[in-house]
Amino acid sequence: MDSGLATDAMAGSAFPWLSLIVLLPAFGALLMPLMPGDDDHPSPWPRNFALIVLFVDLLLMLLVFSTRFDPSLSGLQLVERVSWLPSIGLEWSLGADGLSAPLVVLSGLVTFLSVAASWSVQRKCKLYFALLLVQASAQGLVFLSQDFLLFFLAWELELVPVYLLIAIWGGQNRQYAATKFILYTALASLLILISGLALALSGDQFTLNLTELASRSPGGSFGLLCYLGFLVGFGVKLPMFPLHTWLPDAHGEANAPVSMLLAGVLLKMGGYALLRFNVQMLPDAHLTLAPALVILGIVNIVYGALNAFAQDNVKRRIACSSVSHMGFVLLGIGAVDALGISGAMLQMVSHGLIAAAMFFFTGVFYERTKTLSIPNMGGLAKALPITFAFFLASSLASLALPGMSGFISEITVFLGITSQEGFTSLFRAITVLLAAIGLVLTPIYLLSMCRRVFFGPRIPALASVEDMRPRELVIGMSLLVPTLVIGIWPRIAMDLYEASTDNLATDLGQRALVALIEHLPIG
Repeated sequence: MDSGLATDAMAGSAFPWLSLIVLLPAFGALLMPLMPGDDDHPSPWPRNFALIVLFVDLLLMLLVFSTRFDPSLSGLQLVERVSWLPSIGLEWSLGADGLSAPLVVLSGLVTFLSVAASWSVQRKCKLYFALLLVQASAQGLVFLSQDFLLFFLAWELELVPVYLLIAIWGGQNRQYAATKFILYTALASLLILISGLALALSGDQFTLNLTELASRSPGGSFGLLCYLGFLVGFGVKLPMFPLHTWLPDAHGEANAPVSMLLAGVLLKMGGYALLRFNVQMLPDAHLTLAPALVILGIVNIVYGALNAFAQDNVKRRIACSSVSHMGFVLLGIGAVDALGISGAMLQMVSHGLIAAAMFFFTGVFYERTKTLSIPNMGGLAKALPITFAFFLASSLASLALPGMSGFISEITVFLGITSQEGFTSLFRAITVLLAAIGLVLTPIYLLSMCRRVFFGPRIPALASVEDMRPRELVIGMSLLVPTLVIGIWPRIAMDLYEASTDNLATDLGQRALVALIEHLPIG
């Protein structure tokens, strides 16, 4: 078995590629005040500068992960370690493996496209685009950090730009939504900090290095308590029922580009952290609580789908669908086998693209109609035929139409659950049945939304609105084409992370076997 983190940690890089990826957007944010323009004299320079910086950063990600990253290895690569604050053990420690590499590229793409979608922002432009650049750096640091305190600082840092982006550029109830977001996520962060420090202090020597923490794998009551602390802390960001209620409010008030970031990147941080901390560092506790994770995933899937029916706001309905779809991530992680964990990773990538696309197209027709109320819209298919086609395509991808990435990811999770022999046949059957209910509900609430928004009685005031512009077409294609490519050729995504997820599953399987042997009667 590949020993993963423990043996590949020295596979370093002579050039600090990962530091460059992380710090380039932050450096661009520092230069943003030098750009011309202000509120009285708006200028395209802040937006164009942010686009250039993030485009270069995205190209850098693609170059590094296509030429210097070996996806056949399960351990860390491109490792960079510099002592930062030795007095508290803080290191600037970065590294990439199959769990982080695809999500770094996803975050780079979605953040770049969210800036490209921010054409209508004319107020406080320098601050707006500087916050998006800071957010890009914080996201990359979350996925690449290999020091717990550095990870936690990045986790906290990314909350600030999102709070300000909602509070300043959001809708009518933006202050309420932004405050609710920061309260939920900040309180959850306390549990993450406490659990992480408890792990750091648990061994003979204090350490914040994630590789060394993973080698300890504490069990018993201590491991379970740390696992539960991480589960609640990361579950808020996922979001996991009943810790999800901040999400519909945040999406309902945020502008479309910020919603693209929320759905496309921030929710994936929760799933990534569960794999990195709960599964990789606390495997024994994960084996114990995996059935509970499966149950929570089922609740997410069914509750999110049912809740979507009650929403008359387009963005709130899509937000509730995100709660449902992220339930498949919990389901896959709880399956504790290679197929399930692989499906969870693919679902994060797939949902990141699809949800970002849906929120972008929602923003397109909101700019034309100035409303997100489903009862106040109708007949838009004739006025906005191209927008309708793109929104329908993203909805079909979301409901897991065969040939789209959502189908591959969700069917992989299902196969992972059904092939898990550690669960009883009854448990597997009930799990699949209840998850299938969510799959049946999804096309109903999505297609009914499409019917009410784009068909039905035509509103005369919306008869002459302009359809999608070339810039918007490019953004939409940049999100939908990858969902088609992954749906037709899933290996292009799975090859990036499969060595790491297989290694995780192998370790869990070996631990489960050892536990079974220890409990067998002797003689």
